[in-house]
Amino acid sequence: MSTTSATPAEFSDTPPGAPLAHRVPDLGALELLLAVARLGSLGRAARELGITQPAASSRVRSMERQLGVALVDRSPRGSRLTDAGALVTDWARRIVEAAEAFDAGAQALRDRRDSRLRVAASMTIAEYLLPGWLIALRSARPDTAVSLLAGNSTVVAERLLSGEADLGFVEGLTVSSGLDSAVIAHDRLIVVTAPGHVWARRRKPLGASELAATPLILREEGSGTRQVLDAALGGLARPLIELSSTTAVKASAVSGAGPAVLSELAVGEELASRRLVEIPLAEVRLRRELRAVWPTGHRPTGPARDLLSLTRA
Repeated sequence: MSTTSATPAEFSDTPPGAPLAHRVPDLGALELLLAVARLGSLGRAARELGITQPAASSRVRSMERQLGVALVDRSPRGSRLTDAGALVTDWARRIVEAAEAFDAGAQALRDRRDSRLRVAASMTIAEYLLPGWLIALRSARPDTAVSLLAGNSTVVAERLLSGEADLGFVEGLTVSSGLDSAVIAHDRLIVVTAPGHVWARRRKPLGASELAATPLILREEGSGTRQVLDAALGGLARPLIELSSTTAVKASAVSGAGPAVLSELAVGEELASRRLVEIPLAEVRLRRELRAVWPTGHRPTGPARDLLSLTRA
């Protein structure tokens, strides 16, 4: 005589008006029911799914209470579906197949997302930090195509907010509204000139007021370097030359056109070879935070998340 775990319909734990998620068994329970139907044994079904037999029995009983019908008859000879269980199994098969299709579609979306990465970065980071990070990313994700847009901090924010970039890097004092950020590094701005400039022969550190009053070779408005310098000095003289890239500012300073303020990341080689000299500063420290930025509420995923992790390595 067979024993049964049947639960009469009138003893269902789920009221008719409950949300669908409470009235329909979860995928794990449905996969278990399909395995029982295929293998004819609750124990073998449990082993196939990597759960214990008591856990499988408990899951079946919970599913029967939820549906209000008996699904499986158990006996020493094995487990057999009831008539209701056979019908529910047919429905379960369709649900599981639909879930598999859903999973395949979601994977396709992830694959499409992971096939490209659009990065926007302000000039110093783009020129002196990102190349190393992108080489490391290529080792981890060789199939991801990366595009890089270099511009000032304002342009980076615009690209992120318009959906034209997945991850950005900026050097300014503030982060634009609509963006979240994380500090990834710190940077120091230094005053540099060609060796023949009069400042290269001075014996006292350069004061903040003299620096502020001197026409400098500067990046354009909207750049992180310009923002930090302007805020630290409380205003700047009219630029001697205004240029749109760190490389151009550095080349102008090397040529002897005038003094410039640049990231120490950008001038290490020129300082070592004495094509530029650093002018000591008094009364002011020109330090800034380098930040990764992304649209608020959309923390980086996939390749963007991996690149972000590499900046902190």
